Amino acid sequence: MRTMLVILTAAVIGLGAYSINMHGKNVSLQRTVLAQYTDNLTDASEKLSHLQRSVSQSLLFRDDNAIHNELDSVWRLSSDVRSSMSNIPIGQEMSNDWLSYLGRLGDEAKKTADTGDYEAWREKMPQISTNLQSLSDEWSSATVDFYKNNGKMDVWLRQVDTKNPNTTFDNVQKTLKDYSEKDFPLTLSESDWQKKIELKALQDSVITEKEALEKVKQLFPILKDATFTVTKSSDTAPYPFYHIQFHQDIRLGYVDLTEKGGHLISYLVERPVDEARLSQDEIMKKAEEYVKRLGMSDVAFVESRENHQAWHVTFARVHPGDNALVYADGVQLKLAKDTGELLGANAMEYIQAETIKPQTAKPIDWKTFFDDDVKVQEVRNIYTDNGSYEQRLCYEVIAVRDKNAQETFRIVIDAENHNVLKVEYLT
Repeated sequence: MRTMLVILTAAVIGLGAYSINMHGKNVSLQRTVLAQYTDNLTDASEKLSHLQRSVSQSLLFRDDNAIHNELDSVWRLSSDVRSSMSNIPIGQEMSNDWLSYLGRLGDEAKKTADTGDYEAWREKMPQISTNLQSLSDEWSSATVDFYKNNGKMDVWLRQVDTKNPNTTFDNVQKTLKDYSEKDFPLTLSESDWQKKIELKALQDSVITEKEALEKVKQLFPILKDATFTVTKSSDTAPYPFYHIQFHQDIRLGYVDLTEKGGHLISYLVERPVDEARLSQDEIMKKAEEYVKRLGMSDVAFVESRENHQAWHVTFARVHPGDNALVYADGVQLKLAKDTGELLGANAMEYIQAETIKPQTAKPIDWKTFFDDDVKVQEVRNIYTDNGSYEQRLCYEVIAVRDKNAQETFRIVIDAENHNVLKVEYLT
């Protein structure tokens, strides 16, 4: 009896020590994540302020070269702010609104630089500059809410993800919606594009919260024992979805699923990543396995890139009619370098599913199309946006110009009318 008591006492002490150790690790992980979000929030505030100044500065000049430099800054900074905004826990709807507004501003700058229609820019931008200043001021004020939580990530997430959020970022969102409608009214083609963005074509039955949780466990077996919190999107969201937060051992993250059909929108995991142990080939094999498990068997590999912690792998849907890659129906995966674990997935573009109009590819004689010192290394058929919300069948050409020094380019050419849509310098 005494021996049993000693064993039980030791077990209780051991469990207590384990619990304390795990709690410490969880707190440490949350602080690390919060520090990362804080950096991104500060970065977004600074870049938003720089963006407003660039828009204002673009109105100073009549000289073409001078205004061109500012248009380039507006285009670049709008992309930078978009990147920062996408990494901040401000809620899916708020993030989507920002990405849309900034994307349209960047597109406007690029279009103006390409067409040289500076008068239209000068007419539209004074009010947008004023609106951006207002948004920048409100954003700076709203960041105070984030810092009030003293490193308590769970408190912040509860404030953001409730059906009636209580952060001052809501004021920013209301202002942003108002400015978006006035600054960039939709054309007819953009309206059709917006319907696609809002998943109007989904005809699946609505799933319950319980079914959404089961879907998450099916798609991501590693989370079967996780602790989940499920919230529904607000009534003003562009489409209804479930936002499912989870906490499991060293993992902290979320999954977003559409309410109709439970389609995966996005998946993100935060956890410590050790030194790389897998080769690139092993990572690519795991990425192929993940897209199949996620139910995306009609995609093909596009490209991969790496940083010090993860591989980012992109796939695109293969058009059944001609096997061309539909870049707009893309899937992006993030895989940890240490174990190959799936740390992130973005399937929003995939579920939007572009409608492709019939087109005929007309062959090109590359020897007469390019100069004599240009060699074509690779050609593949793709569908890509032509800048007017229309998916065009194109030749994507990797070409090398070998004269004084070797240079590599990526050229996108409309396969039907042979217009060059894009030229990108690679190396």
